[in-house]
Amino acid sequence: MPCGLCGDIIPAEVTRCPGCGAWARRRDFRALGIGVFMLLGFNAFMALGSGISLIRLVRPLASVPQDSYDEAVTGRTLAPYADVFVISEVLAGVTGVLFLCWLWRAYGQAEGWISRGRSWVVLGWFLPIANLWIPPRLVHEIWAASGRFHILQRHRFGALVTAWWVTALSSVLLMEGFRAADTETLGDALLAVHLGIAGAAALALAATLCMALVFQITRLQVGHPED
Repeated sequence: MPCGLCGDIIPAEVTRCPGCGAWARRRDFRALGIGVFMLLGFNAFMALGSGISLIRLVRPLASVPQDSYDEAVTGRTLAPYADVFVISEVLAGVTGVLFLCWLWRAYGQAEGWISRGRSWVVLGWFLPIANLWIPPRLVHEIWAASGRFHILQRHRFGALVTAWWVTALSSVLLMEGFRAADTETLGDALLAVHLGIAGAAALALAATLCMALVFQITRLQVGHPED
């Protein structure tokens, strides 16, 4: 097949163009990366909007006198935000499926050593306990295997992957805490609002960091070997 970058003929038994080093399916993989990137951006946008809306509730709620606090009204006000968080989690699940497809492809095109087999790209997300540390480790190893880097660069990759994973897990816990919180007292309501703000902020940050991961790994794998 002809190379989409330089036009040279790529033999069927190789995965890179012998002339310029581009991947044989460069365009397909880049399109998949762009799709994941855009969905992550939409996730971040939704979470950011929810967080800003909740921030606007803090001052009016805090100014309500304790003796005139209405639990029912507050509950009705916060209920739509719980629904938005459910929608955000569903959207994150859809994004996660496409992310797994992208990660599967990135694993196959990584040239360096990776500690686990390709099946762990999927299994690592569904095995209890193991899914707390295998996914970020695989992402880090795929990133490191996509180019030649010195030790300081690898540590920077690890810090970014760790920040993404911690914020992603935190967003799930905080949003679940928001949905489980009650509004029986004014203090409970304020706690619920702050949990919602923190959960939305963590989700927006996690999606943004994941966008950086997808962009960097895709850029490395569709470029020249020396990039």
